[in-house]
Amino acid sequence: MSRFSVMSLTDAAAERVNEIVAMRGGDAAGVRIGIKKGGCAGMEYTIDLAEDGRPGEDVVERNGARVFVAPEAVLFLLGTQMDYEVTRLRSGFTFNNPNQTSACGCGESVELKKADLAALSAAQHA
Repeated sequence: MSRFSVMSLTDAAAERVNEIVAMRGGDAAGVRIGIKKGGCAGMEYTIDLAEDGRPGEDVVERNGARVFVAPEAVLFLLGTQMDYEVTRLRSGFTFNNPNQTSACGCGESVELKKADLAALSAAQHA
């Protein structure tokens, strides 16, 4: 049985992570995703360069890109798909998160609930 992945990356997200790491010239191993309290909806995603993994972190890899998931964010990010999109008005990472219950109008903050582990387990074994 394979281990359940905390989140997934699209090809576009993986490509952008690889570009960011390449621009750093070797001091970064990937990016670290977390969450913090803030914004008008209550929580914000955080994205930082990661020089290496930390104890307890999950690592998601795709096409050579590595995303480290902070342990305190795992229950809020289970099942999330990370994408990268470029529109006429903005470019950036986006998160299709099944644990999101609402978002603010500007899109900078979200309201998240912890993942339902029983439901995820049942879906994985179905």
